Amino acid sequence: MNSRKLKIGIIGCGGIANQKHMPSLAKLTQLGEMVAFCDVIEESAKKAAKDFGSENAKVYVDYKQLLKDESIDVVHVLTPNLQHSYITVDALEAGKHVMCEKPMAINSIEAKKMVDAAKRTGKKLTIGYQNRFRNDSQILHRACREGELGDIYLSKAHAVRRRGVPTWGVFLDKEQQGGGPLIDLGTHALDLALWFMDNYKPISVSGSVFYKMADKFEGNMMGPWDPERYDVEDSAFGFIKMENGATIFLEAAWALNTTDAREAMTTLCGTEGGAEMRASSVLGKSDVIFNSTKYGQLVETKPSFSGGIAYFGPGAEEEGVKEARQWLESIINDTEPLVKPEQAYVVTQILEAIYTSAETGKVVEF
Repeated sequence: MNSRKLKIGIIGCGGIANQKHMPSLAKLTQLGEMVAFCDVIEESAKKAAKDFGSENAKVYVDYKQLLKDESIDVVHVLTPNLQHSYITVDALEAGKHVMCEKPMAINSIEAKKMVDAAKRTGKKLTIGYQNRFRNDSQILHRACREGELGDIYLSKAHAVRRRGVPTWGVFLDKEQQGGGPLIDLGTHALDLALWFMDNYKPISVSGSVFYKMADKFEGNMMGPWDPERYDVEDSAFGFIKMENGATIFLEAAWALNTTDAREAMTTLCGTEGGAEMRASSVLGKSDVIFNSTKYGQLVETKPSFSGGIAYFGPGAEEEGVKEARQWLESIINDTEPLVKPEQAYVVTQILEAIYTSAETGKVVEF
């Protein structure tokens, strides 16, 4: 592709579009510009076009009309989970590269359609797992690749809030979302665990899913909700065995009576050492602590991230901007995006197996 700016269409102008994607893309005007916005609520699309769009940005309520615009190179699919698969497939078939927000789809059948469509059309597809772009994630991934932990045979994937139920949008609607904290938060933690271990071959999954806290909204950081409208789980737990014998324990909760709240973090145990992601003293950030043996003693080491002063110098970009930059550059330079659709497909398969195992009371075998 030549060096002209990519033309980007946004489908879904709600929370994640306004919080992550559109502000991030707006900082990368040398790479692309947002020229079209679509939302079933026209006012949301109009506002997005006004706040983030190019001079003559178009507004749509029907995504299929947006896809007819042949000048659009890239589409970001930022709708409720139920719509991810068919909009993504339609966009790929229309000749667009697609960034789809996580989770990939509400089930593995729908996710497989997306993988197949990307292969069939030759267009690029990636999924919005921005936590891979955090400093602690990047350094831990590098340590794993360089063999610092040895053979990683145990991982714990943490996605736990004490009281952090999202009370807006369609988060509590099982039909629209496919589930609660497991598909919403657990998807990030599991993505990190599989990526660090570089292991995408599950052999069996067993799971427990709980619906215990629907009427316990006291202290919720996003305020109370209507218990009558709460039809998703409040916590879920999975035990995943991999083909090579490695084991992953996944915990996901919006509401759980615990003080160990950790979100999109992992613990890794290998033959040469271990690593643990923990919330840092800096609000909203996390640290990684490596543990091993040295000089006949047990030792812990913690990298000091040289990100410069906030908003200045290298390393100061937020994860959402890094994600968008890497994605757009992968299209311009025809390289692979960091998050591959085949990897996201395995995440979806495992999440689905946890729900199935909990429902049937049986181990799901692959």
